[in-house]
Amino acid sequence: MAKLIVDSNDFSRMLKRISHEILEKNSGPDKLILIGMHTRGVPLAKRISAFIENIEGIKIPTAQLDVSFYRDDTDLKIKTDINPTIIDLNINNSNVILIDDVLFTGRSVRAAMDALMDYGRPSSIQLSVLVDRGHRELPISPDYVGKNIPTSRNEKVNVLISEIDGKDGVEIS
Repeated sequence: MAKLIVDSNDFSRMLKRISHEILEKNSGPDKLILIGMHTRGVPLAKRISAFIENIEGIKIPTAQLDVSFYRDDTDLKIKTDINPTIIDLNINNSNVILIDDVLFTGRSVRAAMDALMDYGRPSSIQLSVLVDRGHRELPISPDYVGKNIPTSRNEKVNVLISEIDGKDGVEIS
């Protein structure tokens, strides 16, 4: 049975805080590009872009990235739900913010960084996650975190996003 640990109000507050932190760390919106990792990172990137636009009055470009072909476990399982990578902008010399819903082992983030290098050479790559649940297998640390949720390896963290799931929240089961 799933237990709701972040409701829709907290969810929105976390994204607003992350938006402010991104602006603060980067001294404003110049040179920022938000890239959402499929699936739930894509709508999160769009929402953060909208929050930043409300704050600064400037629209931050967003893109979407599917890391399926860059993963190191493709021989263990075949992914059937490949999503389009759409990076139709120049990422060279920009500050790319990779956005994902949950950070667990770090392997998806490593795959995302490999994939990004096929599109150019950003000045920096920063990582924003809604939930950091620990259990890293690679030396990857997020720059922006909505909430740290310590879990056991057998627990599952589900991020619910209204664009996909009909409601916002975070559940643990």
